Amino acid sequence: MKQDYYEILGVSKNATAAEIKKAYRKMALKYHPDKNPDDKKAEEMFKKAAEAYEVLSDPDKKARYDQFGHAAFEGAGGFGGGGMNMEDIFSQFGDIFGSAFGSGFGGGFGGFSGGQRRVKGSNLRIRVSLTLEEIAKGVEKKIKVKRKVQTPGVSYKTCPTCNGAGQVMRVTNTILGRMQTATTCTTCGGAGQIIDKRPDGTDPQGLKANEETVSIKIPAGVEEGMQLKVGGKGNEAPGNGVPGDLLVVIEEKEHATLKREGNNLHYDLYVSISDAVLGTSKEIDTVSGKVRIKLESGIQSGKILRLRNKGIPSLNSYGTGDLLVHVNVWTPKNLTKEQKEFFERMQEDENFTPNPEKGDKSFFEKVKDMFS
Repeated sequence: MKQDYYEILGVSKNATAAEIKKAYRKMALKYHPDKNPDDKKAEEMFKKAAEAYEVLSDPDKKARYDQFGHAAFEGAGGFGGGGMNMEDIFSQFGDIFGSAFGSGFGGGFGGFSGGQRRVKGSNLRIRVSLTLEEIAKGVEKKIKVKRKVQTPGVSYKTCPTCNGAGQVMRVTNTILGRMQTATTCTTCGGAGQIIDKRPDGTDPQGLKANEETVSIKIPAGVEEGMQLKVGGKGNEAPGNGVPGDLLVVIEEKEHATLKREGNNLHYDLYVSISDAVLGTSKEIDTVSGKVRIKLESGIQSGKILRLRNKGIPSLNSYGTGDLLVHVNVWTPKNLTKEQKEFFERMQEDENFTPNPEKGDKSFFEKVKDMFS
């Protein structure tokens, strides 16, 4: 089981953004690879702290994590904060370290010495439509994705503007004297190298569109609009860059008879007056197949029958919702002469006179119970 992100950083769930950032910086400096060369445990802690900070520093990700836990980001390649490497960490959070390790952020990881950085490819976004049945069970989808990949035969050369440093030093005269600043090289984007030769059919970065089948494991309980991330399955980057990510947006297909509300499902069951009077059994839909339920004689319209654990499982494994069956007694609009005469005779019969018992709940009480 993955360690709690708050526990990793040593902060409470009520910690402010400033407290979270401070806690991460403290851990990052403690386990920084420059301070702990060839220490695998320190490197692992360094990555764990960065993964925790990536989620807790983002208000949207933090809200999803607080609600669903690690399950909000589970899936192929590590949804959410998972699967970070050193290049991701330094490119995203390098400013956290300040000047503690100079401009290079550690020379042994991914060519960061001298200010050179590894370029990251662009992200791709796709939509995946799921049925309620797939959402209830979890599913693995194989999706065809067109992504840009490096083409064989592409070669690179040292950037002539920055001489491979990835940065350009500029000197400016100010009233305080000459100021020297380092800025990212605009020619190579900080990579330190540019395209030398590229085959026909590639773009200016030496990339070419390629269709690839990506397997995506989607956990049970996802919701409409939820975004999952498959790390490294976006567009590749030129040179020694790292691939972008594939962002998967969940769409929920409308079910013919079931309506979802959170983890609960609703089903409208219509029965005839004779069935309501005499009692009957009916077959209804659930996400795991059809089931038969019994209706007692004298059942009232508006009655709600609760089928426990027949709804959608919670994404954070906190249980399964229920299926709420709403009973609606159907009143016929067209009657034969004999039927009409029967109901006319029953108008004065005491058995047909409304007489709710003390235990019968009003509509508003039923609604209150349904949401409790």
